[in-house]
Amino acid sequence: MRFNFLYINLFVFCLFAALLSGCGVPVPKGPTPPPGMPLTKLSVGQYPQFFDSRGFEGLAPSMDQSLVYFRRVPSSRKYTYGKDSFDAAHMIRSMETFKTLLAENLSPDELDARIKKEFWVYASVGNAQGKVLFTGYYEPTYKGSLEPDDTYVYPVYSKPLDLLQIDLSLFSDKYKGHKRLTARVNPQSRQVVPYFSRQEINGISDFKSQAPPVAWLENRVDRFFLEIQGSGRVALKQGGELRVHYAGSNGKAYRSVGRYLIDKKEIAKENMSMQAIREWLEKNPERMDEVLHHNQSFVFFKAGEGGPFGSINVAVTPLRSIATDQKLFPNGGLCFAQAALPDPYALEPLAQWKQASLFVLNQDTGGAIKGPARADLFFGNGAYAEFTAGHMNVYGQLYFLVLKP
Repeated sequence: MRFNFLYINLFVFCLFAALLSGCGVPVPKGPTPPPGMPLTKLSVGQYPQFFDSRGFEGLAPSMDQSLVYFRRVPSSRKYTYGKDSFDAAHMIRSMETFKTLLAENLSPDELDARIKKEFWVYASVGNAQGKVLFTGYYEPTYKGSLEPDDTYVYPVYSKPLDLLQIDLSLFSDKYKGHKRLTARVNPQSRQVVPYFSRQEINGISDFKSQAPPVAWLENRVDRFFLEIQGSGRVALKQGGELRVHYAGSNGKAYRSVGRYLIDKKEIAKENMSMQAIREWLEKNPERMDEVLHHNQSFVFFKAGEGGPFGSINVAVTPLRSIATDQKLFPNGGLCFAQAALPDPYALEPLAQWKQASLFVLNQDTGGAIKGPARADLFFGNGAYAEFTAGHMNVYGQLYFLVLKP
């Protein structure tokens, strides 16, 4: 169907050129870096103290995932670090060199000295104070079914058959670098129009005919949070688990319902968490449409094995994978993050979290992760992951490491 309407390309041009100015998500307050300069190269005297709070647990497997990505792309592909750039071949050498350091079982001081000798380090410019806001995400598990019944009534939709991806660069070079636009063809007017919003999708009784469900959930809030996390597991009524992965979205900008509830003075900012949002929605079912429809973005899923998978199509690793703005930071890159985390055995309130530092890999992105002052840390599955991802909202530092040429 998408090729039958190419004769309306002039309309597409005008419509989507106008839409480009309205597709973004607000960037956290902070300095506007020069184009391609969200990272600042540090002198050795400015390097942080490199220490891994988790004793490198899971780091090597996560680095291997980035190596899978770098070996899959052309060896000449460039990755930008401040004023410097490195090809994929160099990124592979950088990753392998760091893995060799890990295998040498160096003391913390020895590792720190070797990094300072062999690696260049770049800091994210962050916000106006030079800090990065760290949030968290995880892989939830919800009860569900492969077939609808009186209990499982909320469909987890697959990518709709009528959803189109418009690449404007095919029409003109001046649109190169713009993200693809999500659209559909209006059957009555035969015009290309933006895809349905969340409110519109929820109001279409037979939407499942265009987007056959991969599973059915018992709770509408579960489905909403599954979308926010981007992947998850469904504990099936029929037995076993079904893993569902991100398959696409309706192209609408992500809008935070947490921010909406704060602005409406329904939840105090200091009490905001994923858990607080769920509790409020369950206590105020008559306002669920109002709140959930504030976020017009809608996510579609596909069933699959393994994962979860990040935006570079490799498996993400708990406490080793982060999501950043992929337009600003090098995909797959080795990073060092400093931020507060809870004790896995205590799960204290946010104010009691202790400072931690971790080597992590930049392997994912997200609709709410925009600008140089944002990063999202993946926590895996389970109670600790759910608690920490739901409450994490802390400022810290983010650095990128690359082997000296």
